[in-house]
Amino acid sequence: MKRREATLGLVATLAGCGGSGGGTASAAPAPAPAPAPAPAPNSSPYPDYNTNPKPADTTGMADNAVQTAAKIRLGLNIGNTLEATGGETAWGNPRITAAFVQFAKASGFSAIRLPAAWNQFADPSTARIDPAWLARIREVVQYCIDADLYVLLNIHWDGGWLENNVTPDKQTANNAKQKAFWQQIATTLRDVDGRLMFASANEPHVKTAEQMAVLMSYHQTFVDTVRATGGRNAWRNLVVQGPSTDIELTTQLMTAWPQDTVAGRLMLEIHYYTPWNFTGMTQDESWGNQFFYWGAGNHSTTDTAHNATWGEEAALDGLLTSMKTHFVDKGIPVLVGEYAAIDRSKTLSGEALRLHQASRAAYYRAVTQRSRALGLLPFVWDTGGLLDRSRNVVLDAPVLAALVAGAR
Repeated sequence: MKRREATLGLVATLAGCGGSGGGTASAAPAPAPAPAPAPAPNSSPYPDYNTNPKPADTTGMADNAVQTAAKIRLGLNIGNTLEATGGETAWGNPRITAAFVQFAKASGFSAIRLPAAWNQFADPSTARIDPAWLARIREVVQYCIDADLYVLLNIHWDGGWLENNVTPDKQTANNAKQKAFWQQIATTLRDVDGRLMFASANEPHVKTAEQMAVLMSYHQTFVDTVRATGGRNAWRNLVVQGPSTDIELTTQLMTAWPQDTVAGRLMLEIHYYTPWNFTGMTQDESWGNQFFYWGAGNHSTTDTAHNATWGEEAALDGLLTSMKTHFVDKGIPVLVGEYAAIDRSKTLSGEALRLHQASRAAYYRAVTQRSRALGLLPFVWDTGGLLDRSRNVVLDAPVLAALVAGAR
């Protein structure tokens, strides 16, 4: 997700993906993966940052993607922080602390998603990321590992250099930057064990087959680059994003899969903000109204104009089931990397507010529960409205209770 202050096709081509789809889980990795493909002659404008690749290291890397997915019950996004334009605290959140990460675990979360920016901390001419920023990310990742949490680190919106430019005219330049950045990120974090996963992007804007081909090149560069740094990265579970992280577009357009040098170590990410009228829309429009009320038993009899008219339980089940059918059942774990619904408590009151609060709790519980039941991994989006990051207290107890109940 970009900063949102208000809210806080595959069978035929899997045969060529080197077994990335998983299948039978093994107790431990084989002695060593095949070497990463030799890079093409360097036409990049940036230096080669993979200056000390290491031999593949299996220590702490026994779990493949399917085995790792089975251990993630409920994930939390620490949003609007490490990805904030201007630095970690620029959007009003405090610096992430070890105490907060421990509090997140105590609150019921088993994984953390870290949206992160890199471009704003990099030299435009060399793509060299500020070592101090790399060290800070390493520190936050270690907080998660010390808390025995799984952690997913991505390249987030990051000014839109990749996300808004999944186009043939930007393909060469963006692949060069993708490679340079991931050489540095992956090398910095190479010695962290298998609880750390990397994600290629965030919400890449893709609507067509032509754009999808460009996105696949970005994902392939990501996979090849991480693997080539060696060490534990030779075995690390990696996450790639569907087009626009949209479920329907993903089932239509994602008809290929990145090649990998090791089998069963890739996952897919989509996001869930359906229906937008309920989850993020902030004013009525000519084409439709906001939805204040969602789910069975939560509709208003007096404010019928703002009852949900689509996107409720049946739609949720149908969309998530399509991810199970297309990917999970083929051994590819799927992350619901973000989901959330706007809190309208400042604009509603009385019975309308009660119904809205019941609707939000129902939504969070339903998305979490159906994800878990279908084998998807739920990561709720939060920018500080769920858990207070300064005082380490729960700010939205009904939503947290709904999330924890849904994850059981």
